[in-house]
Amino acid sequence: MPLPTASSAAKPAVQGKSIDIKQIMYYRPIRAEDRMFFTEQLSLLLETGTALHSSLLTLKGQTPDINVRQILDDLAASVEKGGSFSAALANHPKMFPISYVKLIEASENGGFMAKVLAELLLMDEKQQQLKSTIRSAMTYPIFLTTFSLAVVIFVMVFVFPKFADIFSSIRDKLPLSTIILMSISDLLRAHWMAVCGATAGFFGVLIYSLRTAVGRRLIDKAKLRTPLLKEIFKQIYLVQLMRVLSLSLHNGVSVRDALKACREVVDNQAYRELINEAEANVQQGRRLSEVFSNSPYVPSLAQQMLATGEETGNLAKVMGRIADYYDKELRKRLDRLSKLAEPIMLMVMGLVVGIIVSSLILPIFKLSSVAH
Repeated sequence: MPLPTASSAAKPAVQGKSIDIKQIMYYRPIRAEDRMFFTEQLSLLLETGTALHSSLLTLKGQTPDINVRQILDDLAASVEKGGSFSAALANHPKMFPISYVKLIEASENGGFMAKVLAELLLMDEKQQQLKSTIRSAMTYPIFLTTFSLAVVIFVMVFVFPKFADIFSSIRDKLPLSTIILMSISDLLRAHWMAVCGATAGFFGVLIYSLRTAVGRRLIDKAKLRTPLLKEIFKQIYLVQLMRVLSLSLHNGVSVRDALKACREVVDNQAYRELINEAEANVQQGRRLSEVFSNSPYVPSLAQQMLATGEETGNLAKVMGRIADYYDKELRKRLDRLSKLAEPIMLMVMGLVVGIIVSSLILPIFKLSSVAH
């Protein structure tokens, strides 16, 4: 039996296919940035008159990432065989969502792909800016919460035990807060492995439960019912919905296909049901704005604008204006919420620190009074 060569060892066969070890080592998920880079470069190449197949081969040579390079290789091969570009994109849903595919399909039929690519790039950039704004608004509260928790654990594990022997002589006279904190401290020190295991198990079960269909439904409902946060989520979903619909309708995508694309973009069950209802209305020959006008998830201003846009035949343009307006409003709301969260978090931290300090200082005062 012949010994395996170095090349065969580097690519072990599994069910008749070879696995590239380098691909496993450098594997990472496809990111929005990968799609944005692809869109921008392809748009530039097409604007300079380069053929689609040649453009894809050029991009393949410029792409360092193995996974993206394989996708580009598949796209180039499909186009070379005479297949449509949109059909090739549809084979890679992790990189190209259905809204992207439908717009490229419309541009293929109309002969304005470079223009649509530029618009898709702009839409992706706005989506990334929105995500960046949300992350920035959440960073400081998350940092304060983590820091506060770390300080509390440090005090409970390393500081409180040093006072245990001192307070033992007046244990029956200790404040309730001191007794509780000392009990928690003893539990953390004596059974820290069990506490860590129970905490990890709790969060594991919680994460698993939230990923089920029932859990996702509960999360979707909570997003739209939690005070302060519900208006933020409503505006996020409205901006996503209006932006995709505007771009799709503006470039000749049918209303049904545009709604189908939105159903994949908007990640909330309530809004997906709204989109399904709108699609059913369109199939029955009714106006699209009728569904939005009766929905509690669409602000009254947007309802009026949609009705006016449909009456005047400028629905795509009006949807774009709605997306831009609520995008600005969302950024203002997030900024206000971030500024409001800072003093609230500082007050909570101050309260926690005050309870801990008082639980240490009050017994010391009692000890000094007993000594006198």
